[in-house]
Amino acid sequence: MAEIGKGVTAGKLASNMQKRLTRAQEKVLQKLGKADETRDVVFEEMVANFNKQMLEGSKLQKDMKAYVAAVKTMHDASRRLQDCLADMYEPEWFGKEEMDAMAEDTDTQWLDYHQNISDTSVASIDTYLAHFPDIKARIAKRERKMVDFDSARHHFASLQKGKKKDEAKIAKAEEELGRAQKIFEELNVELQDELPALWDSRVGVYVNTFQSLAGHQEKFHREMGKLSQNLNDIMTKLEEQRQLKKDGAAAGKTGDTAKSEEANHSESASSPPKSEATNGSGAELPPGFLYKVKAIHEYAATDGDELELKIGDVVLVVAFDNPDEQDDGWLMGVQESVWMQNKEISAKGVFPENFTQRV
Repeated sequence: MAEIGKGVTAGKLASNMQKRLTRAQEKVLQKLGKADETRDVVFEEMVANFNKQMLEGSKLQKDMKAYVAAVKTMHDASRRLQDCLADMYEPEWFGKEEMDAMAEDTDTQWLDYHQNISDTSVASIDTYLAHFPDIKARIAKRERKMVDFDSARHHFASLQKGKKKDEAKIAKAEEELGRAQKIFEELNVELQDELPALWDSRVGVYVNTFQSLAGHQEKFHREMGKLSQNLNDIMTKLEEQRQLKKDGAAAGKTGDTAKSEEANHSESASSPPKSEATNGSGAELPPGFLYKVKAIHEYAATDGDELELKIGDVVLVVAFDNPDEQDDGWLMGVQESVWMQNKEISAKGVFPENFTQRV
């Protein structure tokens, strides 16, 4: 006999076509109510659970792979960020070597985390779902064999009820019925054992998958937390380094300014007092007037010869009657508002120079 295809003969093809036709006819009769159908409510519930389990497992597999892809994306973003920081970090800055080492450690942690969840959680789900295609195919085969069994059963029954009984046909039909029943029941028994076991296995798979994932997450975040703390410490030290340099520069500038003001003050203090000094507008100023200052801090007088200051007060600085009585850091003066009102020099007093600034 000529071959139709590899491993398929014309006779085999015809036999398959006949089976499909017979099954189709049987289903039509069952739907029309003209033939009873073998039903197994418990098995149908098993199949419903199987379909639900397969759908949930496929969704878990999809979402887990999306999570792993997101970890890979975060790893790439972290590497670029670390490279950017390393490029900007100048050699003389604090912790340059530690920063480079930390960048390598961070990259290693991301690599290990990605590899671990791929090898355990994702692989576990893949192995779990690998069982479903075969079982799904056998469920479909059972459905076909059940139709074959029903068809053989109805054919055998119709021959037995016929008016003219053909014993040869009845014997052949009985043989076909027995063969169809055996094939169906073998598949049915196998699946009735496997489906409940597969349904129960889902809990263990979920536990192993998420316990493994949680363990790797905990380890990853713990190690990354240490690296983050190290980065924070380095940044703190870098800011301290910057502040020290800034304070040192400011101190040098302040020292130069103080020397200049001290020279100006000495020159002013040695100048002979002017008994009738005036300001630019021609107003009369107190005898021995030197310059004006404004209070930048409040000062409460603690002695009778001290001047009390409030922020914003303007004081007219005058020379000491006896320069030997002047203490370092102290000035003699009278508040401008008091002088302008009373022209009374007796209201003068001493006050700390660093509580004021010249105007």
